[in-house]
Amino acid sequence: MDIGVAVAAHARKTPDADAAIEGDRTLSYRELDERTNRLANLLQGRYGVAPGDRVAVLLRNRLEVAEAIVGVTKAAGVYCGLNFRMSLEEYRSILGNAQARVLVTESGFREMAATLADEFGLVVVDVDDPSEAGWGGLGAASASAPPTLHSRAPSDEFCIVYTSGTTGQPKGILFDAAAVATHAMVAGLEYGMSRHSRWLTTIPHNSSVQITLAPTFFLGGAVGFLDGRGFDPGQFAAEATKQAATHTYLVPTQLYRVLEAGLGHDDVATLTSIGYGAAPIAHDRVGELVGRFGPVFSQLYGMAEIASIATMLTQDDHRRIAAGRTGLMASAGRASYLADVRVVDADGNDCAPGERGEVRFHTPYTMRCYHRNPEKTAETLVDGWVRSGDVGMFDDEGYLYIVDRMKDLIIRGGYNITPSEIEHVLYSHPAVIEAAVVGVPDTEWGEAVLAAVALRDGSGVDEAEIRAHCKAAGLPSIKIPERVLTMDSLPKNAVGKIAKRSVVEIVTGGK
Repeated sequence: MDIGVAVAAHARKTPDADAAIEGDRTLSYRELDERTNRLANLLQGRYGVAPGDRVAVLLRNRLEVAEAIVGVTKAAGVYCGLNFRMSLEEYRSILGNAQARVLVTESGFREMAATLADEFGLVVVDVDDPSEAGWGGLGAASASAPPTLHSRAPSDEFCIVYTSGTTGQPKGILFDAAAVATHAMVAGLEYGMSRHSRWLTTIPHNSSVQITLAPTFFLGGAVGFLDGRGFDPGQFAAEATKQAATHTYLVPTQLYRVLEAGLGHDDVATLTSIGYGAAPIAHDRVGELVGRFGPVFSQLYGMAEIASIATMLTQDDHRRIAAGRTGLMASAGRASYLADVRVVDADGNDCAPGERGEVRFHTPYTMRCYHRNPEKTAETLVDGWVRSGDVGMFDDEGYLYIVDRMKDLIIRGGYNITPSEIEHVLYSHPAVIEAAVVGVPDTEWGEAVLAAVALRDGSGVDEAEIRAHCKAAGLPSIKIPERVLTMDSLPKNAVGKIAKRSVVEIVTGGK
């Protein structure tokens, strides 16, 4: 089964149930099924989309995202979501890799879409264009009967997810239909979802296909879209209440903003599940979140190559935290359904509990490959296992603890320094909202420790106080930042993670 088949089934069984919501606009499953039939017929008939053709989608978070994902699936195309926060150069890199036939976009990207269409020979379909050439083509001229169906095997390509490019140009992660369906089952189980679930999507749709949209549509729930042009805690709370959202997913920087805004359980009372992940979270903030909202949280850890679920720190684990098991705040949880997780040494041997090594994953929903990048695929997939590039360790109960990213380690005078240890200390200062620790070139020691922080307005905190706080917290002198850079807001990548590479470029001038 794929998303298109699932939507059609729900349209027959619960035709009037909400399927997609944005602001004051709502689509029932009957409407979503009919409109995506029209879109699939339009793609096949007018634009010649054949099975396996790539359809790129450049939209902000809006109702038409649901139509695009389901419609492309029904047309047997391969969905290629483009993050609306990326640059023209990143889109060029992605489209050169994807070799898309069609670009679905909106009015805010028309000029950029025209440039890309000229360069790559794309057919552009504008969802804000009421004419037959745009979304207006979903009218009577495009029949609402099911499109021409092609035999779709579980191994057929389903989507290409492009990374946010924190380590260079975006990579295309190719998933087949079986991987997406299996992951949807796992996500539904882990988050306790049902056909009554209403998921408010806050992250760009290219990153949320498997985390939110696929499991929700498979189960017959509703997906709500929050305009992703900038995360506003007040707007988030208002939309969660208006949509009666039961589930959502936030990255740590969004959670910090929620705390800063003073929000608590009563502001989002319908939410029974708040997932978080995608980047390390300050340990003490986990306790603060549980205190404010109750044990409604689940932390997921993984990577885009396995659709982000390898381990889970479950709601039960957060209840243990609330009951005094505070050490779990530093954990990434235990292996999720159908996932196998190892920590291995340099020779590929399993590490004993308490020993550090590289974290590796094996799941039935792992990517097939990096699209048109066999060298990177061979580097990442080793005997069916995905190399994470993270340093971690297990405890005696099977809880995984992530020490740091291997590539983020700072080597100062031959001494390995883990930035996350220093970042946790920085976040414990009451004035610090965001923090990142990076290594910058140093002629004497190889690398120097630099901290970049965003502070609460009017805090009056200076570099000397931050350094004194690190010393008082017990950091040895070699780990205390030699420089503290204060910024209004730390640079983020397209999915809201703090972009450490950008911090280094700001400090070094890109050298």
